[in-house]
Amino acid sequence: MITYWQQENEKFIKIKQEELDTKKRTWIDARVVTRDDAELLQNEYKIDPEHILDILDPDEQSRLEEGDEYLLTILRLPIYDPSSDPQYSTCPLGIVIKDNFIITICWTDCEVLRDFTIGRVKGITLSDFPAFIMRILSRADINYLRYLKEINRRSTAIQNEMQLSIDNNEILQLLSLEKSLVYFTTSLKANQMLLEKYRKTKLIKLDVDDIDWLDDVEIDNRQAIEMADTYRNVLLGVTDAFDSVISNNLNMYMKRLSILNIIMMVPTFITSFFGMNFILPFERTGKWAVWIIVLMCLISIFITHIILGFYERKYPKSQQSQKIVKQKRKERKNAKRMKSIEAALSE
Repeated sequence: MITYWQQENEKFIKIKQEELDTKKRTWIDARVVTRDDAELLQNEYKIDPEHILDILDPDEQSRLEEGDEYLLTILRLPIYDPSSDPQYSTCPLGIVIKDNFIITICWTDCEVLRDFTIGRVKGITLSDFPAFIMRILSRADINYLRYLKEINRRSTAIQNEMQLSIDNNEILQLLSLEKSLVYFTTSLKANQMLLEKYRKTKLIKLDVDDIDWLDDVEIDNRQAIEMADTYRNVLLGVTDAFDSVISNNLNMYMKRLSILNIIMMVPTFITSFFGMNFILPFERTGKWAVWIIVLMCLISIFITHIILGFYERKYPKSQQSQKIVKQKRKERKNAKRMKSIEAALSE
C-alpha cells in the first residue's frame, strides 16, 4: 500500500497521487508492499528492481548506497508482532531520496512510521530530507529502548514463575526473548555503522543541525546496544542457572528411584531364593510359624527404635545445629566485609 503525504502548517496531510503538488516536497510511504506497488515504484520513480528486492529482504543489513538518480539508505527498525515468534524482531526500511520525493519502503507495517503519520513526532519538516532521516533513526532508537525494557520485564516475570515450577512453555518463552535480543543487538550494531558512514560520506550533505541530531542518535544507539548486551548476558546466566536446577532435580529423582530399586531387590531376592526346591523356614512349626514371624518383626522394630534414640541423643537436632553453623559463617563473612570497608574508608 502506497500513501502520499505533503506538509501544511507542520502537519502531514494525506493526498491522492493525482492531486499532488509537484512543487512541494512529498513523502511517499510504501508499507506492506505488494507486487503492483513494487512495479509502480520501479516504473514511476525509476528505482532499481534489485534495490527494491534488497529492501524487501527481511535479513538485509543497514547501508548507504548511491543509485542512478537517487540516494538509497537502508536501516533496521524494531517491530512488535504478537502473532509471530519471536514477538520482538527487526525489519529493513529503505529510504530513497530523489528530486522532491523521499520514499520509504518497508515489507511490513511498523510503529515508527505510524508515529510519524499520526503526529506523535513533533518538529518534523520535509524541507530537509537528511533531518527527516535522522528523526526516523531517533524514533527507532526510542522504540528499541522501550521494547528492551518490555523484554526485561517479561523475562523477570517468567523467572518469578519458574521459581515456583518449571514448565516447557516458560523455557520456550525465555528462548524467544533471547532470540529477540540477538536480533536487536545485530540490527543496532548495523545502524551504528550506518551512522558512522553518514558522518564520513560525501553522498549526502549534513548541516550543523543535522550533525547535532546525528550526535544525539549515536548516543541513543550506543545506549540501546549496551542495554541489549546487558539483558542478553543476564538472560543467558538465568537460563544456565535454571538448566543447573533442572539437572539437579533430575539427579535427585534418579537417586530416589535408585534407592527404591535397591529396596525392592531385597524381597525379590528372598522370594526368588525360596521359590526353588528349598525347605521354607518354620515350615514344620505349624501354627507357631505366624507368631514367630510377628515376634521377629517386633524385635527388629524395637532394636531400630533403640538405635534411632541413641543417634538422636548423640547428635541432637542436627538440622538446627547445621543452620546455626551456617548463620555463624555468614556473620563472620559480614564482619570481614565491614572491616575491609572501614579500612578502605580510613585510607
